Amino acid sequence: MKRKKRNKKKIVLFSFSVLLIVSIFLFLFVNAYINRSLALVEGKIELPMLKKDVLVRTDDNGVPHIQAANEHDLYMAQGYVQAQHRLFQMEMSRRQASGTLSEVAGESAIDHDKYFRTLGLRRAATKSYDVYSTEAKQVLDAFAAGVNAYLTEAIETNSLPIEFTLMGFKPEKWTPIDSLTIGKYMAFDLGGHWERQAFNYYLLQNYNKEEAYELFPSYPSGKPVIMNEQPVSVIDSFENAIIPHAFNGSNNWVVSGEKTESGLPLLADDPHLGLATPSIWLQMHLETESQNVSGVIFAGVPGIILGHNDQIAWGVTNTGPDVQQLYLEKRNPEDTTEFLYEEEWEQAKIIDEPIKVKDGETIDYQVIETRHGPVVSEFAKDSGKDNVLSLKWTALEPTTELEAILEINRANDWKSFEQGLEKFLVPAQNFVFASTDGTIAYKANGNIPIYQNGNDALLPLPGWKESYEWKGYIPFDELPIMINPKKGYIATANNKITTDDYPYHISNVWAQPYRYERIAEVLDASHSLTVEDMKGLQMDDMNLQAKEFLPLFLEALNQLELTTQEEKALEILRNWDYQDDSTAAQPLLFHYWMDKIEAIIYQDIPEEMMDLFGSRGQTTDQLLRKALHGESTFWIDEQGGMERLLQESLRKTLKKLNEDYGSDMKNWQWGDYHQVQFVHPLSGIHPVLEFFFNNQDPVPVDGSAVTPMAASYEENGLVDHGASWRFVIDMASPKSGYHIVGPGQSGHFKSNWYHDQVDDWVTGNYHKTQLDDVKGKTLILQSVKND
Repeated sequence: MKRKKRNKKKIVLFSFSVLLIVSIFLFLFVNAYINRSLALVEGKIELPMLKKDVLVRTDDNGVPHIQAANEHDLYMAQGYVQAQHRLFQMEMSRRQASGTLSEVAGESAIDHDKYFRTLGLRRAATKSYDVYSTEAKQVLDAFAAGVNAYLTEAIETNSLPIEFTLMGFKPEKWTPIDSLTIGKYMAFDLGGHWERQAFNYYLLQNYNKEEAYELFPSYPSGKPVIMNEQPVSVIDSFENAIIPHAFNGSNNWVVSGEKTESGLPLLADDPHLGLATPSIWLQMHLETESQNVSGVIFAGVPGIILGHNDQIAWGVTNTGPDVQQLYLEKRNPEDTTEFLYEEEWEQAKIIDEPIKVKDGETIDYQVIETRHGPVVSEFAKDSGKDNVLSLKWTALEPTTELEAILEINRANDWKSFEQGLEKFLVPAQNFVFASTDGTIAYKANGNIPIYQNGNDALLPLPGWKESYEWKGYIPFDELPIMINPKKGYIATANNKITTDDYPYHISNVWAQPYRYERIAEVLDASHSLTVEDMKGLQMDDMNLQAKEFLPLFLEALNQLELTTQEEKALEILRNWDYQDDSTAAQPLLFHYWMDKIEAIIYQDIPEEMMDLFGSRGQTTDQLLRKALHGESTFWIDEQGGMERLLQESLRKTLKKLNEDYGSDMKNWQWGDYHQVQFVHPLSGIHPVLEFFFNNQDPVPVDGSAVTPMAASYEENGLVDHGASWRFVIDMASPKSGYHIVGPGQSGHFKSNWYHDQVDDWVTGNYHKTQLDDVKGKTLILQSVKND
């Protein structure tokens, strides 16, 4: 009996040992397989299409510094190196923008693909390629050749990134159109306010005029046109639309040498975009005899779009102009492909866009384009109506942004920079500039439409009358500009950029003013600013929204009967320095309270319409401002007035906080809710993938949507939008820039540069990048010389 037990024990131990050995070998095999796709940053690689060898030095922060003998080799190397670090991101970016995700993701992406096929970003990119110069086409071709050299190598050596294996496909060859399509997608991401026009139209369909107008960003100057017979249903038309993040913002500023310690300008830039893994940006340094430029670029695109060379530096924020216009179109009831224009039926263009679906049948999808643009109100389903909405948008026209990037990268002063900027047509941005000769400047760029007859882009316009067409674009020489102002600095934070006497319409929608006001407050107060001061201002968490409203809230509640916990909460808020510090309780209380106020005010508006409600924060602030100063507003009066709104929202706030964090307010911290993680797009598929791709727990973070340290968040508190790149430079040392690219440079989860900058992003620990004396690991891309 004992022998049988011993034998059974031996069998169990043997089985366990075999299983352990198999598991170890399996782990080692999988680990080796995954490691094969890590970017090679040391050694030599042959690239037959190179004319001469190229040096790629990768510094300690994963920034590639590419040194080439000529432009062709430079951009080919840039394409190769980008693919090394970000091939999967590049693949998904071109598919997302082109509307071909269904080919690899299946049925779940069909609505997405229909939407982007309808918009036609790839069609617009193809038209743009045709108007590019020979030089720009050569750059695009060289870049694509570099990407394809790496792609071919990765397929042949079975070393594609693991994401391709998980999704079960191999990428196709890269083309110049792919790069241009990604550029068009960024114009989409930065918006143009069509969704706000649709929301305003919904309001007028469902509320009386004065009630609707209270939520408009400005009072309409003309008579709105609303279809009374067979109206277009905004809810049905856009419930599945993909809406960019609410008014993507940014901060930038440039300070004259008169206000700096070094005596030369300081420039700071931090574009606020979606935060994810990998970063939307890839930091790079490009050098030939004709240029020496460093900064960031979108993965999949050549050149450097933001950054500096050894004589100039530049940065951007979103101007937020009205460059998208919805048009109401009257369809011929006898021919659904014809639309009315000036009393005649015009034939629309019918475009076949077949959508391939993984493990499914190809969908025969057609896009209808009127004279204004694609019909966007039927992408998800046929409305069955004789009236539709089409979209006119500057980004759907042929544009030449790469021409601008190439010229700006080589510019050496304001004149040459401005000449290049004129070719940057979409998206329209606020560019700030500094140079070693002491110049500071600001210029808005881009195709910004001229509206006729007082039309102000608040609502869809009649598509059947010539008088509602755009009358060209604001001439480049008449776009807003500022050079060497007396106050010694220029700052933008998506605030209104023109005075009331500016002769053209730019926009109805501006960001809440608090970020700009805080930046201006700090810059006004100092005359000996340094790089460290600029870093500090980018990380500044002063909440001027709270400073404006909280004293008024406290005063309004002063005479009301409150519970013990409500009194205690208000006492905590009275002792706040208005900084959105992640370790403090007050920001948690205030932001929860503001969210509850907003939820109560707009509780009768359907959720799918709230997604179209652009500049909601600006509108809510205006309603509160009026009510707190004694003005009647429908949306607050409907909730019983200001006092009742504040008390009800406070009670809901405390109830929610008690549920989430317990009743002891001493334990409440903003950072318990407000955290950042930089989520990978595949991490939500399975917990194992989340473990590998999101290999860092959420980190508490300061700031909010209204602080210079911008950190907007989802309902669960995760920060999903903020400073995608931080950059500071002193033009006294133009060859050194200070940067943060969250979460890191690499898209490979086994790389040391995958999430190495998350903590840096949270704490404001910048890394220094040089234009000369670059140290790091060296990769030689070798040309193949024929003997």
